[in-house]
Amino acid sequence: MNTRAMRAVLVALPVFMVAACATTEPVRPPKNIEIQEQVGFTITEDAQIGGDVRIEYETALSFLQQGRHDEGIALLERVAAATPELSAPRIDLGIAQHRAGDLEAAEANLLLALEANPEQPVAYNELGIIYRKTGRFLEARESYESALAVYPGFHFARRNLAILCDLYLGDLECALDNYEAYMETVPSDEEASMWIADIRYRLDQ
Repeated sequence: MNTRAMRAVLVALPVFMVAACATTEPVRPPKNIEIQEQVGFTITEDAQIGGDVRIEYETALSFLQQGRHDEGIALLERVAAATPELSAPRIDLGIAQHRAGDLEAAEANLLLALEANPEQPVAYNELGIIYRKTGRFLEARESYESALAVYPGFHFARRNLAILCDLYLGDLECALDNYEAYMETVPSDEEASMWIADIRYRLDQ
């Protein structure tokens, strides 16, 4: 078996900060991205939401961390319905559904997250993974590229795009460019170094 075809596509877990106040009136939140060193960022979304919704959100995330996926997903569905102006609950819900194997529901919620925040790199990256898994390789490429257009240093999306171009699209130039860009932020990835050497060898043939 070709072991190169077994490369895992990395999933970026979102880190969100949602500021909440005890009120039921929604406001359109500003979308901010804060870069943390070379390979990290935090998305902040400010909105006025009820204290009970915030508690449910935190409880849902706790359930997921404990492996109580059905309970976590059910709670996140309630939170997402109550906070349509926020992308964070939809992304967390989409990731949880993806892990549970419900790709259709995951895709729907990630698209809703992008309606709330069109500049949400985590949602684009997650969608790219789903598109790849369902054989929509050109859509996957577009989604990864959209994530990188928002945040070029998003190393998960950069690596995913390189793998897609290498193994699924046969675009070695794209693969090499993105592996090399990825290595600028994650230079310790020895596996990626081997892939770069392999692609350079194939390009020279």
